[in-house]
Amino acid sequence: MEPNVYNRNCGSRQVLDRIGDRWSMLVVLTLADGTKRYSELAARIEGVSQKMLTQTLRGLERDGLVTRTVHASVPPRVDYALTDLGRTLLDLLAGLESWATTHLSEVQAARSRYDARVEAG
Repeated sequence: MEPNVYNRNCGSRQVLDRIGDRWSMLVVLTLADGTKRYSELAARIEGVSQKMLTQTLRGLERDGLVTRTVHASVPPRVDYALTDLGRTLLDLLAGLESWATTHLSEVQAARSRYDARVEAG
């Protein structure tokens, strides 16, 4: 069977869901400049709960996009880094980040026009 992202049961759809998730995207972009500890990721990504960050990191690790390294120290230290496969996402996600920041004012203006139209009934 050929991959088909429009088929909800296709593995390619699951991969797209993972990399299209807002927390996954922000984790990957945060790891772009190197290895980070859990606390560094949590501090950088405002609004992510501990539960969601943990779930996101586990999903990214399961999909082979992130590595998790536990160091035998007291207290234990855990580092996260992008794999080679994870690094292949950087140009795509950086492009999305750039588009969002470049076109923010246009999107905000469109939202305002839409909201005004909806309120007017």
